[in-house]
Amino acid sequence: MVEGFGNVAALVSSPWIYVLVVVSVLLDVFLPVLPSGVLVITAATAAAAGSGAAAAGRVPDDVPDILVLLLCATTASVLGDLVVYRLAWRGGARLDRAIARSRRLTTAQERLGGALARSGGARGALVVLARFAPAGRSVVSLVAGAAHRRVREFLPWSALAGLSWAAYSVALGYFGGQWLGASWLATGVSLVALFGAGAGAAYLMRRQPRATEAS
Repeated sequence: MVEGFGNVAALVSSPWIYVLVVVSVLLDVFLPVLPSGVLVITAATAAAAGSGAAAAGRVPDDVPDILVLLLCATTASVLGDLVVYRLAWRGGARLDRAIARSRRLTTAQERLGGALARSGGARGALVVLARFAPAGRSVVSLVAGAAHRRVREFLPWSALAGLSWAAYSVALGYFGGQWLGASWLATGVSLVALFGAGAGAAYLMRRQPRATEAS
């Protein structure tokens, strides 16, 4: 389908790509090293190749549907957040001890707990930023559950965060494929943009709680 993609092309041409995206996005809240963003971008790049072939009057091979891909990534993101949130909510003393053993989680709980208790807009901005930051999604979902934030306060922002991340990732892959062609170059440039957004989100997350403490 896409010259140069080899076995990856065969994978993204299969309906199994949706299953892999769902599983990867769902589980990367527990294992942030999983390449969920890579999968979403690669599949979206393949979708761009298919749309280009159709526009040229050729019948494309099976390629991912861009809207189905967006729906899968968004839904899996929200479900993963909710699983961690509920586990943290019910964690009790065992979870408290586990958090206490991790200086990173303890610091995050102290600093993000207050931010999550703030007004809706500020809390929502934090949840959305966390979805882009490395491991930020996991930490915010964990802290929200451990702090017993109400689900109606957390779920809408988790949905917005999942949709924002999925739409950004899909757009990077799709438009990168449109502009640069369905190649490893397009995928690489898109991944650099995704990781750049993650680095920026991590920086803003570090600053936001400090600004709250200073006020």
